[in-house]
Amino acid sequence: MCIGVMGTALASPLYPLYQDRWDLNASHITQLYVAYMASGLTGLLFLGRLSDMKGFMPVLRTGLILVTSGVTLSAFAWDVGSFLFSRIMIGMASSMIVTSASIGLGQFNRGGDVQRAAATTSLMLAFGFGLGPVVGGLIAQWIPNPLFSSYLPSMVLGILAIYALFQIRPIASKQPVPQKNSWRTWMPRLTLPATHLRRPYLIGCLSACCAFAMFSLFASLAPSFMAQMVPWHGPATSGFSIGIILFLSSGFQLLIRRWPAKRSVIVGLLSFTLACIALLINLWASSSLLFIVCVLLTAFGHGLCMYGGMSIVQRVSPPHQRAGLTSTYLITGYLGAILPILGLGWLADHLGLDQGLMIFCSLVATAALTVAIIAYLTPVLHKPTSA
Repeated sequence: MCIGVMGTALASPLYPLYQDRWDLNASHITQLYVAYMASGLTGLLFLGRLSDMKGFMPVLRTGLILVTSGVTLSAFAWDVGSFLFSRIMIGMASSMIVTSASIGLGQFNRGGDVQRAAATTSLMLAFGFGLGPVVGGLIAQWIPNPLFSSYLPSMVLGILAIYALFQIRPIASKQPVPQKNSWRTWMPRLTLPATHLRRPYLIGCLSACCAFAMFSLFASLAPSFMAQMVPWHGPATSGFSIGIILFLSSGFQLLIRRWPAKRSVIVGLLSFTLACIALLINLWASSSLLFIVCVLLTAFGHGLCMYGGMSIVQRVSPPHQRAGLTSTYLITGYLGAILPILGLGWLADHLGLDQGLMIFCSLVATAALTVAIIAYLTPVLHKPTSA
């Protein structure tokens, strides 16, 4: 999982270099980012239940092959079209990897501790996603031919991971639920839990939506708006700012791993509200210290919302629905990454980046605060349904 998702966010600190090479504007960058997220969303819609049908290991192997191929194509991209196609491949692969690896980690959770399974999943996701932009940004800052050399670590590790997975013998685990193989099986379908569990489940999904939206802001346009907020520039700075959010998110998840899911979600959403307010103020203040506070609040909110959301998914998911419910959870998150960022890119082109950020932060802050209030009024989900 960690190596597979490493290549997904690797391109984020490289966007300014692509912008200079191909003479792109802000909306083109957000469109490239959204194309990757949209392909991941498509994969979740059409392939989200594949792990339930075929088992997680074949899907994980296929996803790793696809993401390594996409990263390799990114390294050799010769124009916007070829780079766009590579990002689509990576997005499709990431949905397969995240879903199948999450199912695998859940199946090997012999003790039945859903809190631990959720923490492991969200921790590995955050660390893997953060590793890509940090490594890519550092290489791009100081190594020649950055649009090729930045991808080399992910390519090598991907090949090693593929080799390692194919050395593993068939694993004795829970067998996939047999289903009839027809065209209806592959039609997009959202999976929902039992009626009495839907409200907490949807709160978890909306928390992930806010987390994806805030992280995507930094992953897609951080190099653009950081230029006026901090005195440091370059791929290493933007890559580190993106990666530090996810590394800190991982650390915060370790610190609060004993927290109830409800508390994690509420505190995380309130952190996003404060982060948006800090970013709005910093449009005028241009303070490095305030920007660091914004990054810390975003990382804290991201860690708590992803951990709390995944905990809720684990608690409401019977074994035969786990892949479907995980996919629906991620679909909601991907929508949070796609729609607001696409709108922000359009606003940045037509109204200016500052005005676009003002509208974006105002909407996300309002949404996060609203979901936090709903979560506070929702009864606690006491125990897993599979217990």
